[in-house]
Amino acid sequence: MCSSGRIVNYLKAMLGDPRHDVLFVGYQARGTPGHAIQRFGPRNGYVEFDGQRYDIRAAVHSIGGYSAHADQAGLVEFVTGMGQWPNDIRLVHGEVAAKAALQRVLLTRYAQKGLSLHFNAEGT
Repeated sequence: MCSSGRIVNYLKAMLGDPRHDVLFVGYQARGTPGHAIQRFGPRNGYVEFDGQRYDIRAAVHSIGGYSAHADQAGLVEFVTGMGQWPNDIRLVHGEVAAKAALQRVLLTRYAQKGLSLHFNAEGT
């Protein structure tokens, strides 16, 4: 998400230089510097760190797909592939609409098996 750690220092130092490339592998949540760089970088936009504006002159690339996170089908398969399905699931990462959709699918699968499921889905 590019919001803390060493990456912030690297980005501050290198985003303004067109000789550099930034490669995102995976999801960048809305409201994070990573999302802003992905969205505005290809248009020579800017991002803010610590209240200061940094122009984006580096090339910005994104690789979508599976990366470190499973898609909805993979997550459902993970849960339903367990010997004993959990009765409590917490969704804490991702877009609100995607979390709500995953919740609906899991609730449907649980209902089909006659099982109950307690959900704690932040933002849904």
